[in-house]
Amino acid sequence: MPANTNNPLKRTWLPVPESSDFPIQNIPFGVFLTRDDIITIGTRIGDHAIDLGALHQLGYFDGIPLTDDIFLQDTLNDFISDGKKTWRLVRNRIGEIFDRDNTGLQNREDHKKTVLFSLDEIEMKLPVQIGDYTDFYSSKEHATNVGSMFRDPEKALMPNWLHIPVGYHGRSSTIVPSGTPVHRPMGQTLPKEAKTPLFGPSKRVDFELEMAFITTDANVLGEAVPIEEAEDYIFGMVLLNDWSARDIQKWEYVPLGPFLAKNFASSISPWIVTMDALQPFRVDSPGQSPEPLPYLVQQGEHGFDIKLEVDITPENGEPTTVSRSNFKYMYWTMAQQLAHHTVNGCTVNSGDMMGSGTISGPTPDSYGSMLELAWQGTKPVQLRGGGERTFIEDNDTVTMRGYCEKGGARIGFGELSGKLLPAKRPKGK
Repeated sequence: MPANTNNPLKRTWLPVPESSDFPIQNIPFGVFLTRDDIITIGTRIGDHAIDLGALHQLGYFDGIPLTDDIFLQDTLNDFISDGKKTWRLVRNRIGEIFDRDNTGLQNREDHKKTVLFSLDEIEMKLPVQIGDYTDFYSSKEHATNVGSMFRDPEKALMPNWLHIPVGYHGRSSTIVPSGTPVHRPMGQTLPKEAKTPLFGPSKRVDFELEMAFITTDANVLGEAVPIEEAEDYIFGMVLLNDWSARDIQKWEYVPLGPFLAKNFASSISPWIVTMDALQPFRVDSPGQSPEPLPYLVQQGEHGFDIKLEVDITPENGEPTTVSRSNFKYMYWTMAQQLAHHTVNGCTVNSGDMMGSGTISGPTPDSYGSMLELAWQGTKPVQLRGGGERTFIEDNDTVTMRGYCEKGGARIGFGELSGKLLPAKRPKGK
């Protein structure tokens, strides 16, 4: 069954601004609160949010095997559990309903009042209940940059890095949707001149430009997901800002890796862009040498040409684009990450999230973190309107964007933004 909505010539009867991230070829999925304080699952075309719960109740999904309440829930988990065939049936049907030549809903003003919302009438929510969150470390450029800063540049990559997609188990309870403010974390640090650790607010809060994929139920305990099947269990992707406290991280990460430096907040974009929508933008992923072990070897195009940008906006200031990168630079692919994650029999469930790790490109302007852009504070980044940054300061807003373009077609993820607020000190301290 083809993904019919991918036809670049397809047009909708809804108005879509030029260069919108959300033409009819996209049809992402999200969760939002309506003007009537009803939470629903929906999609977006142009600047209109579409209530899929209302569409379902009005009979527009007749013929597709869906439960009555599938879109009346506050997360996408159950819909994602229905699997790839159902996702495609629903996405294709949405494409048919809003096709320019389909007059069914188009001529029903009463139905449109129930189904359609302007963006200022809704509040986006976290799209899934994230049971587990794994963050990988899969950009060779990023790993090389960080390794060069803290180790011998000739041995920047750890011995295992070229053989396995390295990852760690993150904290799902502090994943928040775009627009949610984040407080500067408190913790222990060991400044260069100190002999014992100090406690206080992190002085080196950073963004990490990442993307993440959301899974469906992939396996049972003890069962591995084969590399050639892995993408069938990926529902879609979001932008991810995996906020980091570099000074806390430096003190704590040996021997067990990131902990408090990473689990205070991670922000994601609210619309999940499906793998079906991303198919036209496949590209070759970087060559891998040495060749991975057989369970990680894959054929065909498994990279995705997703252009990425990061802005920093000071309070009452103007935005400065500090990074332009691309998801296609990732050394380890999503399929390899999922295959490796499950090769030991680890269970992956609907709504689980896998972060790519910081996405850095080959040039300084494509680095995906302030740690790299300002090279550990030695090369401050200049801001428009004056000022400079080595790390993120209180009341700065970090905004990320991601989009694909090919042959005049464009789909995107919208914006992911988060404002860094001052630290909340523990009571009595």
